[in-house]
Amino acid sequence: MANDASTVFDLVILGGGSGGYAAALRGAQLGLDVALIEKNKLGGTCLHNGCIPTKALLHAGEVADQTREAEQFGVKASFEGIDIKAVHKYKDDVISGLYKGLQGLVASRKVTYIEGTGHLSSPTSVDVDGRRVEGRHILLATGSVPKSLPGLEIDGNRIISSDHALTLDRVPESAIILGGGVIGVEFASAWKSFGTDVTVIEGLKHLVPVEDENSSKLLERAFRKRGIKFNLGTFFQSAEYTDNGVKVTLADGKTFEAEVLLVAIGRGPVSAGLGYEEQGVAMDRGYVLVDEYMRTNVPTISAVGDLVPTLQLAHVGFAEGILVAERLAGLKAVPIDYDGVPRVTYCHPEVASVGITEAKAKEIYGADKVVALKYNLAGNGKSKILKTAGEIKLVQVKDGAVVGVHMVGDRMGEQVGEAQLIYNWEALPAEVAQLIHAHPTQNEALGEAHLALAGKPLHSHD
Repeated sequence: MANDASTVFDLVILGGGSGGYAAALRGAQLGLDVALIEKNKLGGTCLHNGCIPTKALLHAGEVADQTREAEQFGVKASFEGIDIKAVHKYKDDVISGLYKGLQGLVASRKVTYIEGTGHLSSPTSVDVDGRRVEGRHILLATGSVPKSLPGLEIDGNRIISSDHALTLDRVPESAIILGGGVIGVEFASAWKSFGTDVTVIEGLKHLVPVEDENSSKLLERAFRKRGIKFNLGTFFQSAEYTDNGVKVTLADGKTFEAEVLLVAIGRGPVSAGLGYEEQGVAMDRGYVLVDEYMRTNVPTISAVGDLVPTLQLAHVGFAEGILVAERLAGLKAVPIDYDGVPRVTYCHPEVASVGITEAKAKEIYGADKVVALKYNLAGNGKSKILKTAGEIKLVQVKDGAVVGVHMVGDRMGEQVGEAQLIYNWEALPAEVAQLIHAHPTQNEALGEAHLALAGKPLHSHD
């Protein structure tokens, strides 16, 4: 490991998660001498405690549901239960394969990888377990951890975080999930598929509250049909142990009891005690503040990923890390349009979107300047075959571009790539309507929605 005090790297990165390793790979590719410091495992939250393991659990749950429901497709199958040890082995094998591949990728790019706990010791150095690593530029990418509420202690026993839920040695008979955002509804979906009696508590008036209200209502309808219970619009007050589990009390006095309580109210930045404030880095509630080029107020320091107050998504971390590497290598950097980032919640059914909501569009352009169209998946052949329900909703500036695409239904996450192009290229409905979409596919529904919005609907009513 090259870590001589006389060595000055072009870029020293503190944190080997999505944003950090993306910056390392791209920086090395562009000829920068890069050091990457990570105290745990390369790949960070996404690979080990987030995106990848949760989606593996969700897929196992999907297989369980398909087995239970096989008879409706003319297939004889029997569901005998969940072997949680085998599920974890499947999940861990996926993680292990990706982890080994990422390690090889970092080594092949000749990035100097340093294992250890880093601490920002100056605007141009990081101390790692007593050794100083010098750099012309420092990138902070220390990520996030699950949050809790004042007075609510996550003990890893009956009151757990998403980290604990990913390694739970059993399928709980019942669970309360505090938080109806992405993390909460994904675990609600997976656990329900495994056979858990699930109740979601969300203080705001809808599940997935940052999505378009229509998407939230469609998901709520689907969850009711699946038997996933939820309580909306009242905030958490307290939690206490019972003889057999946990009791949760809400602000209105209503109580709920279950075997476990999953606290899924979001993730907070990892920044405390790492020397950021001591070196003059501007902060807000633990987040590092940056401009559109990911620069902090200290000229030699940038920051990316969950550490900064942008969308907490792995692909956003990738993009931010690449932006920093390219800027430092002298390339023209283009700021990220965060509205143009695809967003997917991988519950059943999936919720996917890009662009802005109808409410936001009306706020920006005026209610009389916004057109919204809904295309029901009941008119889509492939959706009928899959027996999925949902809608595609388009939000358009009147006589102008589509500024929002909001989709609910199975496999909608696979449709969001084209939706991203529609938004980011400021496509008109008539332009998308000219494109021929394969039949029968769910992707065809996106084309049909644009045909309708362009005034020439095919498999939908005028």
